[in-house]
Amino acid sequence: MAVKIRLKRMGSKRKPFYRIVVADSRSPRDGRFIEAVGYYNPLTNPVDLKLNEEDILNWLQKGAQPSDTVRNLLGSKGIMQKYHEARFAKK
Repeated sequence: MAVKIRLKRMGSKRKPFYRIVVADSRSPRDGRFIEAVGYYNPLTNPVDLKLNEEDILNWLQKGAQPSDTVRNLLGSKGIMQKYHEARFAKK
């Protein structure tokens, strides 16, 4: 089972906000998911982004692949940097 960390669109027409979810790659965009790990609201100024860092790092360690947009959001919060430091740390 390939697991992805991706955006799930919520809200109404022309007023979207997104939940950041961990889902099977075969499930639909707005369909079933395994766990919700944050949310993203691009309409507010500044952008509203809340992430559960521990859960995201845990899923990345297990092999979950973030989508391109989620990878950019995680990078803006420094989570991808922490993941790479933990993954490639000298043992």
